[in-house]
Amino acid sequence: MNLRAPIELLSVFKVTTRERWDLGTPLAMLALAAIGLSFIYSAQLSTAQSDWIKQLVFMTIGAGVYIAVSLIDYRFWISVIHWFYLACIILLLAVLIPGIGQEVYGAQRWLDFGFISLQPSEPAKAAVLMMTATVIIRSQIGTVQQSLGVLGKLALAVGLPMFLILLQPDLKSAIVLPPMVFSMLYVSKLSTRFFAGALGAFLLIVGIVAWDSTSYMKFMDDNKLSYVNDRGKYQATTWVPLKDYQRNRIISFIAPDKIDPMGIGWNQRQSLISVGSGGLVGKGWTQGTQAQLGYLPRSVAHNDFIFSVIAEEKGFLGSLTVLGLFGIVMFNGVRIAGLARDRFGTLLVIGVTVLFAVHVFVNIAMTIGLVPITGIPLPFISYGGSFVLSCCLLQGLVQSVYRFRKDFT
Repeated sequence: MNLRAPIELLSVFKVTTRERWDLGTPLAMLALAAIGLSFIYSAQLSTAQSDWIKQLVFMTIGAGVYIAVSLIDYRFWISVIHWFYLACIILLLAVLIPGIGQEVYGAQRWLDFGFISLQPSEPAKAAVLMMTATVIIRSQIGTVQQSLGVLGKLALAVGLPMFLILLQPDLKSAIVLPPMVFSMLYVSKLSTRFFAGALGAFLLIVGIVAWDSTSYMKFMDDNKLSYVNDRGKYQATTWVPLKDYQRNRIISFIAPDKIDPMGIGWNQRQSLISVGSGGLVGKGWTQGTQAQLGYLPRSVAHNDFIFSVIAEEKGFLGSLTVLGLFGIVMFNGVRIAGLARDRFGTLLVIGVTVLFAVHVFVNIAMTIGLVPITGIPLPFISYGGSFVLSCCLLQGLVQSVYRFRKDFT
């Protein structure tokens, strides 16, 4: 760890007009942010809430974060990542302490600083990204023995924050990390035996979850228990580290008849109605009935299910526009990864791009019934201050890789 790193920041913080900027991604981000603000307003129009104003504040701060990170040579983070990573671990530990972490809906995921609430799992994503890239570039990869050495280091570097995030519990933030890390390992030419083993491990986990879900249904049905009102009874009898409310989300997807339609399965059913009723051009901005009348619950319409509101009010064409803007962000990510002149830059951009792709795919697939409800938000569109700032920081790293790709000595 370099104690002089904070001082060295001054030499890499370059505000020049000579550096070329990639304009495609920030313009797409700006358009997505504008769409998000518009439909957060629309989703809450029938209530006294005005979270779109808070979102605008976070977007403004996020713009500053994006520009600041873009102006810093991305290689600078190699020298300070240990401090950033340590700070994120401390925050993840602090949020678990009763009286310090803020509990909402049975989950302890936020730190309340009065003027702002921080979700530590969001900066932890950036910390895991940069720590993974740093470990890989400082390691030899090729043989099975070398690959195992790298995996051992990453198991600790990635596993610790994942474990702390799961303790909150925050499954949605934890499940987006493995695809990001795996993509970075893939472009690092890791041994193919590892990926074969990883596939086997994934299939094993799927099998365990399937077995656990079947056992859960049998336990609840045999004991004539309610899936909604008797949550917590099964989780005390099994070793599988899932909460019953998380099992309910799986059951509502694979066996919706088992769940009270006004309970767990209600959100997704109403989301499907919202998406399906939008037609080609939608009902018009602020004219959607699902969110306005509260059928799509107001607690989730402006965050997890914001895409459903867009689909109902702007239809297929509006939805396609959102997908197109995300496509620009993803395409630019892949393009910039190819332009990067060193492994660290390539790894950072690939990791960020895959992380965003997972968020976009899972969120939209969740709203149209293709995957179980996980609560993964949609970048730049869903309401959430910590998430907005995290997205801006990560995309700032991508812009930095583009700006400094030719600045090598």
